[in-house]
Amino acid sequence: MSKLWNIIALLLVVGTIWHFYGDTFSQSGFQGVYEDIRSDINGIKENPKVISAIDTIEQEFRQLYDNLSEGLQKNEQSTKPNLEKPNLDPPSEQSFSIHNIELGDERSEVEQQVGKHERSSLNEYGVDWASYHENYQNFFMAAYDEQDQVIGLYTNQDLLASTHGITFESSRESILSTLPDPLNSIRKGFVNYQIQDNQEYNMFDIDNNYVTIFYDKHEDSTVTAVLIISKELEQQKEKYFAKPSKELKEGFEYQLFDLTNAARVNHGLPILSWEESVRKTARDHSTDMADNNYFGHTNLEGQSPFDRMTEDAIAYRMAGENLAVGQPSSIFAHEGLMNSLGHRENKLHEGFQSLAVGVAFSTDSQPFYTENYITK
Repeated sequence: MSKLWNIIALLLVVGTIWHFYGDTFSQSGFQGVYEDIRSDINGIKENPKVISAIDTIEQEFRQLYDNLSEGLQKNEQSTKPNLEKPNLDPPSEQSFSIHNIELGDERSEVEQQVGKHERSSLNEYGVDWASYHENYQNFFMAAYDEQDQVIGLYTNQDLLASTHGITFESSRESILSTLPDPLNSIRKGFVNYQIQDNQEYNMFDIDNNYVTIFYDKHEDSTVTAVLIISKELEQQKEKYFAKPSKELKEGFEYQLFDLTNAARVNHGLPILSWEESVRKTARDHSTDMADNNYFGHTNLEGQSPFDRMTEDAIAYRMAGENLAVGQPSSIFAHEGLMNSLGHRENKLHEGFQSLAVGVAFSTDSQPFYTENYITK
Protein backbone atom coordinates (compact mmCIF):
# COMPACT_ATOMS: atom_id res chain seq x y z
CA MET A 1 0.00 0.00 0.00
CA SER A 2 2.87 2.37 0.82
CA LYS A 3 4.26 1.87 -2.70
CA LEU A 4 0.89 2.87 -4.12
CA TRP A 5 0.93 6.06 -2.04
CA ASN A 6 4.46 6.78 -3.27
CA ILE A 7 3.42 6.38 -6.91
CA ILE A 8 0.37 8.59 -6.45
CA ALA A 9 2.42 11.23 -4.63
CA LEU A 10 5.06 11.17 -7.39
CA LEU A 11 2.41 11.63 -10.07
CA LEU A 12 0.94 14.52 -8.12
CA VAL A 13 4.35 16.20 -7.84
CA VAL A 14 5.02 15.82 -11.57
CA GLY A 15 1.57 17.15 -12.40
CA THR A 16 2.02 20.10 -10.09
CA ILE A 17 5.41 20.99 -11.54
CA TRP A 18 4.16 20.67 -15.12
CA HIS A 19 1.04 22.70 -14.41
CA PHE A 20 2.82 25.58 -12.76
CA TYR A 21 6.21 25.56 -14.50
CA GLY A 22 5.15 24.53 -17.99
CA ASP A 23 4.24 26.75 -20.90
CA THR A 24 2.38 29.22 -18.69
CA PHE A 25 5.22 29.87 -16.26
CA SER A 26 6.06 33.22 -17.76
CA GLN A 27 2.47 34.29 -17.07
CA SER A 28 2.57 33.53 -13.34
CA GLY A 29 2.94 36.30 -10.81
CA PHE A 30 1.02 39.52 -10.92
CA GLN A 31 0.35 42.60 -12.95
CA GLY A 32 0.75 46.25 -11.98
CA VAL A 33 -2.26 48.49 -11.48
CA TYR A 34 -1.31 51.31 -13.80
CA GLU A 35 0.62 50.89 -17.00
CA ASP A 36 3.39 53.13 -15.69
CA ILE A 37 3.94 50.87 -12.68
CA ARG A 38 6.51 48.20 -13.44
CA SER A 39 5.24 44.64 -13.04
CA ASP A 40 7.27 42.19 -10.99
CA ILE A 41 7.00 38.59 -12.22
CA ASN A 42 8.91 36.58 -9.66
CA GLY A 43 6.65 33.57 -10.14
CA ILE A 44 6.01 30.66 -7.85
CA LYS A 45 9.31 28.99 -8.61
CA GLU A 46 11.01 31.07 -5.92
CA ASN A 47 8.30 30.44 -3.35
CA PRO A 48 9.85 28.47 -0.49
CA LYS A 49 6.39 27.37 0.60
CA VAL A 50 5.91 25.56 -2.71
CA ILE A 51 9.32 23.91 -2.44
CA SER A 52 8.51 22.84 1.11
CA ALA A 53 5.14 21.50 0.04
CA ILE A 54 6.75 19.42 -2.72
CA ASP A 55 9.30 18.00 -0.26
CA THR A 56 6.57 16.86 2.09
CA ILE A 57 3.81 16.13 -0.39
CA GLU A 58 3.61 12.42 0.37
CA GLN A 59 2.69 13.17 3.98
CA GLU A 60 0.25 15.86 2.98
CA PHE A 61 -1.43 13.82 0.26
CA ARG A 62 -3.45 11.71 2.66
CA GLN A 63 -4.90 14.84 4.26
CA LEU A 64 -5.62 16.37 0.85
CA TYR A 65 -7.33 13.17 -0.20
CA ASP A 66 -9.51 13.20 2.92
CA ASN A 67 -10.55 16.78 2.19
CA LEU A 68 -11.16 16.18 -1.52
CA SER A 69 -14.87 15.48 -1.22
CA GLU A 70 -15.44 18.61 0.86
CA GLY A 71 -13.44 20.73 -1.61
CA LEU A 72 -15.33 19.39 -4.60
CA GLN A 73 -18.60 20.10 -2.86
CA LYS A 74 -17.60 23.72 -2.22
CA ASN A 75 -16.46 24.14 -5.82
CA GLU A 76 -19.73 22.69 -7.06
CA GLN A 77 -21.62 25.22 -4.95
CA SER A 78 -19.51 28.08 -6.30
CA THR A 79 -20.14 27.10 -9.92
CA LYS A 80 -23.77 26.01 -9.70
CA PRO A 81 -26.04 26.99 -12.60
CA ASN A 82 -27.16 30.58 -12.77
CA LEU A 83 -30.31 31.52 -10.94
CA GLU A 84 -33.17 32.70 -13.03
CA LYS A 85 -32.94 36.44 -13.58
CA PRO A 86 -35.95 38.32 -12.22
CA ASN A 87 -38.47 39.71 -14.68
CA LEU A 88 -37.54 43.38 -14.92
CA ASP A 89 -40.46 45.79 -15.09
CA PRO A 90 -40.13 49.43 -16.20
CA PRO A 91 -39.68 51.71 -13.15
CA SER A 92 -42.81 53.55 -12.06
CA GLU A 93 -41.47 56.52 -10.07
CA GLN A 94 -37.87 56.93 -11.22
CA SER A 95 -36.00 56.70 -14.51
CA PHE A 96 -33.99 53.71 -13.31
CA SER A 97 -34.58 50.65 -11.16
CA ILE A 98 -32.32 47.81 -10.08
CA HIS A 99 -33.86 44.39 -9.46
CA ASN A 100 -37.23 46.21 -9.70
CA ILE A 101 -36.21 48.44 -6.77
CA GLU A 102 -36.21 52.23 -6.98
CA LEU A 103 -34.92 54.97 -4.74
CA GLY A 104 -37.62 55.79 -2.19
CA ASP A 105 -38.81 52.19 -1.77
CA GLU A 106 -39.22 50.83 1.75
CA ARG A 107 -36.66 48.39 3.13
CA SER A 108 -39.45 46.04 4.17
CA GLU A 109 -40.63 45.90 0.55
CA VAL A 110 -37.10 45.23 -0.70
CA GLU A 111 -36.48 42.38 1.72
CA GLN A 112 -39.91 40.91 1.15
CA GLN A 113 -38.92 40.67 -2.49
CA VAL A 114 -35.30 39.47 -2.24
CA GLY A 115 -34.83 38.29 1.34
CA LYS A 116 -32.46 39.45 4.06
CA HIS A 117 -29.15 41.05 3.14
CA GLU A 118 -25.99 38.91 3.08
CA ARG A 119 -23.68 41.63 4.44
CA SER A 120 -23.95 45.15 5.80
CA SER A 121 -20.86 47.38 5.70
CA LEU A 122 -20.16 51.09 6.01
CA ASN A 123 -19.69 53.08 2.81
CA GLU A 124 -18.22 56.50 1.98
CA TYR A 125 -21.57 58.21 2.58
CA GLY A 126 -21.69 57.30 6.26
CA VAL A 127 -24.45 54.72 5.78
CA ASP A 128 -24.27 50.99 5.15
CA TRP A 129 -24.34 49.14 1.90
CA ALA A 130 -26.60 46.12 2.36
CA SER A 131 -25.62 43.48 -0.19
CA TYR A 132 -28.20 41.07 -1.58
CA HIS A 133 -27.44 37.95 -3.61
CA GLU A 134 -27.51 34.18 -3.64
CA ASN A 135 -23.98 32.90 -4.01
CA TYR A 136 -23.23 36.24 -5.73
CA GLN A 137 -25.93 35.72 -8.35
CA ASN A 138 -28.49 38.51 -8.84
CA PHE A 139 -26.11 40.74 -6.87
CA PHE A 140 -26.95 44.32 -5.90
CA MET A 141 -26.39 46.67 -2.97
CA ALA A 142 -28.84 49.09 -1.37
CA ALA A 143 -28.35 51.93 1.11
CA TYR A 144 -31.11 53.15 3.43
CA ASP A 145 -31.82 56.33 5.36
CA GLU A 146 -33.01 56.55 8.96
CA GLN A 147 -36.58 55.93 7.81
CA ASP A 148 -35.47 52.72 6.05
CA GLN A 149 -36.08 54.13 2.60
CA VAL A 150 -33.74 53.33 -0.28
CA ILE A 151 -31.34 56.22 -0.93
CA GLY A 152 -28.66 54.36 -2.89
CA LEU A 153 -28.46 51.42 -5.30
CA TYR A 154 -25.64 49.66 -7.14
CA THR A 155 -25.26 46.58 -9.30
CA ASN A 156 -22.67 45.14 -11.67
CA GLN A 157 -25.05 42.47 -12.95
CA ASP A 158 -27.80 42.64 -15.56
CA LEU A 159 -30.56 43.84 -13.22
CA LEU A 160 -31.14 47.30 -14.68
CA ALA A 161 -34.42 48.61 -16.07
CA SER A 162 -34.96 52.14 -17.39
CA THR A 163 -37.68 54.31 -18.86
CA HIS A 164 -35.00 55.39 -21.36
CA GLY A 165 -34.56 51.84 -22.65
CA ILE A 166 -31.03 51.61 -21.23
CA THR A 167 -29.81 48.11 -20.37
CA PHE A 168 -26.48 46.37 -19.83
CA GLU A 169 -26.33 45.89 -23.59
CA SER A 170 -26.37 49.65 -24.19
CA SER A 171 -23.18 51.28 -25.45
CA ARG A 172 -21.60 54.43 -24.10
CA GLU A 173 -22.31 56.13 -27.40
CA SER A 174 -26.02 55.31 -27.25
CA ILE A 175 -26.30 56.45 -23.63
CA LEU A 176 -24.67 59.80 -24.36
CA SER A 177 -27.10 60.30 -27.22
CA THR A 178 -30.10 59.36 -25.05
CA LEU A 179 -29.54 60.97 -21.66
CA PRO A 180 -28.92 64.64 -20.79
CA ASP A 181 -25.34 65.87 -20.95
CA PRO A 182 -23.19 64.20 -18.28
CA LEU A 183 -21.80 66.23 -15.42
CA ASN A 184 -18.21 67.43 -15.66
CA SER A 185 -17.97 68.43 -11.99
CA ILE A 186 -19.77 68.03 -8.70
CA ARG A 187 -19.90 70.77 -6.07
CA LYS A 188 -19.28 70.15 -2.38
CA GLY A 189 -19.37 73.23 -0.20
CA PHE A 190 -17.26 75.87 -1.93
CA VAL A 191 -15.28 73.38 -3.99
CA ASN A 192 -16.05 72.02 -7.46
CA TYR A 193 -14.62 68.54 -7.92
CA GLN A 194 -13.89 67.72 -11.55
CA ILE A 195 -15.19 64.40 -12.87
CA GLN A 196 -12.48 62.57 -14.78
CA ASP A 197 -13.33 62.06 -18.45
CA ASN A 198 -11.61 58.73 -19.03
CA GLN A 199 -14.52 57.13 -20.94
CA GLU A 200 -14.89 54.55 -18.16
CA TYR A 201 -17.98 56.15 -16.64
CA ASN A 202 -20.34 59.12 -16.85
CA MET A 203 -22.35 60.78 -14.09
CA PHE A 204 -25.79 62.24 -14.76
CA ASP A 205 -28.20 64.44 -12.80
CA ILE A 206 -31.53 62.64 -13.22
CA ASP A 207 -34.66 62.61 -11.01
CA ASN A 208 -32.82 64.60 -8.33
CA ASN A 209 -30.32 61.74 -8.12
CA TYR A 210 -26.76 61.23 -9.26
CA VAL A 211 -26.68 58.30 -11.69
CA THR A 212 -23.22 56.96 -12.55
CA ILE A 213 -23.03 54.53 -15.45
CA PHE A 214 -19.83 52.51 -15.79
CA TYR A 215 -18.60 51.03 -19.07
CA ASP A 216 -16.50 47.97 -19.87
CA LYS A 217 -13.76 48.99 -22.29
CA HIS A 218 -13.02 45.34 -23.00
CA GLU A 219 -16.61 44.61 -24.06
CA ASP A 220 -17.22 47.39 -26.58
CA SER A 221 -17.81 50.02 -23.86
CA THR A 222 -21.20 48.57 -22.95
CA VAL A 223 -22.74 49.15 -19.53
CA THR A 224 -21.03 47.10 -16.81
CA ALA A 225 -22.40 48.70 -13.61
CA VAL A 226 -24.78 51.39 -12.38
CA LEU A 227 -24.62 53.47 -9.18
CA ILE A 228 -27.60 55.61 -8.13
CA ILE A 229 -27.24 57.99 -5.18
CA SER A 230 -29.84 60.49 -3.98
CA LYS A 231 -28.70 64.12 -4.11
CA GLU A 232 -29.41 64.50 -0.42
CA LEU A 233 -27.09 61.63 0.43
CA GLU A 234 -24.37 62.90 -1.91
CA GLN A 235 -24.53 66.38 -0.37
CA GLN A 236 -24.03 64.90 3.10
CA LYS A 237 -20.57 63.81 1.94
CA GLU A 238 -18.63 67.02 2.42
CA LYS A 239 -15.46 66.15 0.53
CA TYR A 240 -14.33 63.92 -2.31
CA PHE A 241 -12.75 61.43 0.10
CA ALA A 242 -14.75 60.30 3.11
CA LYS A 243 -13.55 60.67 6.69
CA PRO A 244 -11.42 57.61 7.56
CA SER A 245 -12.49 55.19 10.26
CA LYS A 246 -11.96 51.57 11.21
CA GLU A 247 -15.50 50.80 10.11
CA LEU A 248 -14.98 52.43 6.70
CA LYS A 249 -11.72 50.53 6.20
CA GLU A 250 -13.50 47.23 6.83
CA GLY A 251 -16.43 48.33 4.68
CA PHE A 252 -14.20 49.09 1.68
CA GLU A 253 -12.39 45.77 2.13
CA TYR A 254 -15.50 43.62 2.16
CA GLN A 255 -17.18 45.63 -0.59
CA LEU A 256 -14.22 45.17 -2.93
CA PHE A 257 -14.26 41.45 -2.16
CA ASP A 258 -17.99 41.18 -2.90
CA LEU A 259 -17.74 43.20 -6.12
CA THR A 260 -14.97 40.92 -7.36
CA ASN A 261 -17.03 37.81 -6.75
CA ALA A 262 -20.08 39.33 -8.44
CA ALA A 263 -17.88 40.09 -11.48
CA ARG A 264 -16.53 36.53 -11.51
CA VAL A 265 -20.07 35.15 -11.54
CA ASN A 266 -20.77 37.36 -14.58
CA HIS A 267 -17.96 35.54 -16.39
CA GLY A 268 -18.92 32.03 -15.33
CA LEU A 269 -16.06 31.65 -12.83
CA PRO A 270 -16.09 30.10 -9.34
CA ILE A 271 -16.31 32.57 -6.50
CA LEU A 272 -13.35 33.24 -4.21
CA SER A 273 -13.30 32.56 -0.49
CA TRP A 274 -12.21 35.26 1.95
CA GLU A 275 -8.61 34.60 3.08
CA GLU A 276 -8.40 36.19 6.53
CA SER A 277 -4.75 35.20 6.99
CA VAL A 278 -3.77 37.42 4.04
CA ARG A 279 -5.69 40.52 5.15
CA LYS A 280 -2.83 41.63 7.42
CA THR A 281 -0.36 41.36 4.53
CA ALA A 282 -2.63 43.42 2.29
CA ARG A 283 -3.38 46.00 4.99
CA ASP A 284 0.27 46.37 5.93
CA HIS A 285 1.21 47.15 2.33
CA SER A 286 -1.62 49.68 1.95
CA THR A 287 -0.56 51.29 5.22
CA ASP A 288 3.08 51.41 4.13
CA MET A 289 2.15 53.12 0.85
CA ALA A 290 -0.20 55.57 2.55
CA ASP A 291 2.26 56.47 5.33
CA ASN A 292 5.31 56.79 3.07
CA ASN A 293 3.64 58.40 0.06
CA TYR A 294 4.50 55.88 -2.67
CA PHE A 295 2.56 53.52 -4.89
CA GLY A 296 3.93 50.22 -6.15
CA HIS A 297 4.07 46.48 -5.69
CA THR A 298 7.69 46.60 -4.48
CA ASN A 299 7.95 48.30 -1.10
CA LEU A 300 10.70 50.63 0.07
CA GLU A 301 12.64 47.67 1.46
CA GLY A 302 12.65 46.01 -1.95
CA GLN A 303 10.13 43.33 -1.03
CA SER A 304 7.73 41.96 -3.63
CA PRO A 305 4.22 40.78 -2.74
CA PHE A 306 5.61 37.24 -2.63
CA ASP A 307 8.33 38.29 -0.18
CA ARG A 308 5.74 39.92 2.06
CA MET A 309 3.49 36.85 2.00
CA THR A 310 6.41 34.57 2.79
CA GLU A 311 7.47 36.84 5.65
CA ASP A 312 3.93 36.58 7.04
CA ALA A 313 4.03 32.76 6.77
CA ILE A 314 1.38 32.67 4.05
CA ALA A 315 1.48 29.33 2.20
CA TYR A 316 0.51 29.51 -1.46
CA ARG A 317 1.12 27.85 -4.81
CA MET A 318 0.13 30.88 -6.86
CA ALA A 319 -0.44 34.50 -5.86
CA GLY A 320 -1.34 37.82 -7.40
CA GLU A 321 -1.74 41.40 -6.30
CA ASN A 322 -3.79 44.36 -7.52
CA LEU A 323 -3.34 47.90 -6.21
CA ALA A 324 -5.48 51.00 -6.56
CA VAL A 325 -5.32 54.54 -5.25
CA GLY A 326 -7.16 57.78 -5.91
CA GLN A 327 -10.64 56.27 -6.10
CA PRO A 328 -13.17 57.48 -3.49
CA SER A 329 -14.75 54.07 -2.95
CA SER A 330 -14.38 50.37 -3.61
CA ILE A 331 -16.94 50.66 -6.40
CA PHE A 332 -14.77 53.09 -8.37
CA ALA A 333 -11.62 51.11 -7.50
CA HIS A 334 -13.16 47.86 -8.71
CA GLU A 335 -14.53 49.30 -11.93
CA GLY A 336 -11.17 50.94 -12.68
CA LEU A 337 -9.29 47.68 -12.11
CA MET A 338 -11.71 45.81 -14.37
CA ASN A 339 -10.88 48.26 -17.17
CA SER A 340 -7.13 47.64 -16.73
CA LEU A 341 -6.28 44.45 -18.58
CA GLY A 342 -3.64 43.04 -16.21
CA HIS A 343 -5.75 43.60 -13.13
CA ARG A 344 -8.85 42.34 -14.85
CA GLU A 345 -6.91 39.13 -15.53
CA ASN A 346 -6.16 38.77 -11.83
CA LYS A 347 -9.79 39.38 -10.87
CA LEU A 348 -10.97 36.85 -13.46
CA HIS A 349 -8.15 34.31 -13.11
CA GLU A 350 -9.79 30.91 -12.97
CA GLY A 351 -6.88 29.45 -10.98
CA PHE A 352 -7.22 31.69 -7.93
CA GLN A 353 -9.13 30.29 -4.97
CA SER A 354 -9.21 33.03 -2.36
CA LEU A 355 -8.80 36.76 -1.82
CA ALA A 356 -8.26 39.27 0.94
CA VAL A 357 -8.36 43.05 0.65
CA GLY A 358 -6.48 45.55 2.79
CA VAL A 359 -7.27 49.27 2.88
CA ALA A 360 -5.46 52.17 4.55
CA PHE A 361 -5.92 55.94 4.44
CA SER A 362 -3.32 58.63 3.88
CA THR A 363 -3.18 61.86 5.87
CA ASP A 364 -5.42 63.50 3.26
CA SER A 365 -8.01 60.68 3.66
CA GLN A 366 -7.13 59.07 0.35
CA PRO A 367 -7.73 55.29 0.44
CA PHE A 368 -5.06 52.84 -0.75
CA TYR A 369 -6.40 49.44 -1.83
CA THR A 370 -4.43 46.18 -1.95
CA GLU A 371 -5.97 42.96 -3.25
CA ASN A 372 -4.02 39.76 -2.58
CA TYR A 373 -5.14 36.66 -4.47
CA ILE A 374 -3.80 33.22 -3.60
CA THR A 375 -4.15 29.54 -4.37
CA LYS A 376 -2.92 27.16 -1.70
